[in-house]
Amino acid sequence: MTDAFVTRFAPSPTGWLHRGHAFSALSAFEAARVAGGRFILRIEDIDRTRCRPEYEAGIFEDLAWLGLEWETPVRRQSEHMADYQRALDDLAARGLLYRCFRTRKEIAEEIARAPHGAMEVFRGAPLSAEEEARRLAAGEPFAWRLSLEAAAGVLGGFADLHFTDEHRGRVQATPAVGGDVVLARKDVGVAYHLAVVVDDALQGITHVIRGEDLFEATHVQRLLQALLGLPVPLYRHHRLLTGPDGKRYAKRDRAETLRELRGRGMSPADLKREMGLG
Repeated sequence: MTDAFVTRFAPSPTGWLHRGHAFSALSAFEAARVAGGRFILRIEDIDRTRCRPEYEAGIFEDLAWLGLEWETPVRRQSEHMADYQRALDDLAARGLLYRCFRTRKEIAEEIARAPHGAMEVFRGAPLSAEEEARRLAAGEPFAWRLSLEAAAGVLGGFADLHFTDEHRGRVQATPAVGGDVVLARKDVGVAYHLAVVVDDALQGITHVIRGEDLFEATHVQRLLQALLGLPVPLYRHHRLLTGPDGKRYAKRDRAETLRELRGRGMSPADLKREMGLG
C-alpha cells in the first residue's frame, strides 16, 4: 500500500445505508485498490440527536457484506472533538468567526423577504460587544459562523483559491455560494464543513471520492483548508444513483436499504451489476 493514494468513505450513522451509499463506498474502495492505495472508513457522528449505535453497527455489517475491508481503528468524530475545537479556536483568535444568534427560521424569513435573487445565502456580521454580552448573559443559543468578509481580507480575496476535480479539471473556488456558513453550534461542538477538512488532513486523505451532491461543499471546504493551512486533496465527484422515479436515493425519502436488499435475496454481485460496477 502507498500513502500517495489515500481515500475514505465517511457515512453518518443516522439511518441504514442504501444503494447510493454502496455506490460511493465501492467507488472509493475500487479506486484505492487500483492505485495500490489505502481505503479508510470514518464514522461522522457529530449529530448526537440523530446518530444511533445500531446504525453504526449496520454500516460495518453492510460494508462487510459488500466485500469491503478497511483500516482499524475507525475514527469516530465524536471521540475527537478537541481536534475541531483547536481549529475553531484558531479561527476565532484571528477574527474569522462571529456569534450568530438568529434562528434558522429567522434566517429563512430574511432570505425570503429579500428582493428576488438578491439574497440566496446568509451573510451576517458581529453584534456590538454590548449586545453580544447581553445575549450571552441571557443564555441565548448561538452558532459560530465563518465571516466571508474577514476571510477575504486575510487571503486578499478568493481569486487564487482553486481545487482540482477529476472530471472538471482546475476549478476556481467560489466560497460565497455557501454564505457565512455555520462551523459550530452551542449544542454541537462542530459542524460538517470544519470537521471534514480537519479529519481529511489528520488522516492524510489525498483523494476525496464522493457524490456530485457535495460538489458545492468543496468550495467552502477549500476556503477552510486555506485559512487553516491544510493540504488540499484531489476530488472526484461521481454521478448520483437515481430510482425509478428519477429521484436520487436518500435516507429522508426512505430509499430501500441494503439490509432490505439482502433480506429479499439480492447478492453483492447482483447489486454491483445493477449499479454498473459488475
